[in-house]
Amino acid sequence: MPQSERTKPRKLPQQERSKETVEAILIATTHILVESGHESTNTNKIAERAGVSIGSLYQYFPSKEAIIAALIERHADSMTCMIEAKLLDKQEAPLEVALRELVKVCISAHTVNPKLHQVLIKQVPRVGQLEKLNDVEKRVQALIRSYLETQRNQIQPQNLDLAAFMLAHSLESLIHAAAAEPSLAVNEEFEQELTAILLCYLTCGL
Repeated sequence: MPQSERTKPRKLPQQERSKETVEAILIATTHILVESGHESTNTNKIAERAGVSIGSLYQYFPSKEAIIAALIERHADSMTCMIEAKLLDKQEAPLEVALRELVKVCISAHTVNPKLHQVLIKQVPRVGQLEKLNDVEKRVQALIRSYLETQRNQIQPQNLDLAAFMLAHSLESLIHAAAAEPSLAVNEEFEQELTAILLCYLTCGL
């Protein structure tokens, strides 16, 4: 079976009962991935954990990769909605306030289920969902750029496309690195330091 077919759902649930079945499959896969990792996850275990027959699972998903792809898509959509809601609400806020809220919401989006997030990120190349995560980054960059436009006279960088890129990818990289480092804690101190880094980048030299 071609890779593109292995990672696409066979059909979308229409009835309430079928939606409940798919939801049970996704929840079961989440638990198994977090508890046992990708290599120990298979469709038989997922079906058993979800309380559905293997035949019912295959009605909707041709493989475990397709289920993981669906989880990545859901996770990405959830992150996007969370970040968008907060950033749109802070478009009129002063620079330091907006940056602090940006850091907070990005940390929250990445740490709702950090173990699942780490597992899914590692599976992105395998199931071909890089484009979906890139969409999240592009949307966040667009929101940041829109905000920076309102603060053009208050910041040092004048290439706003580049500045938005720098902010978005600095957030992504540092939050991921901290979340994966056992000796570090993504806490209030980390939040303050990251906000200070972003603020300095935008205002140092003014």
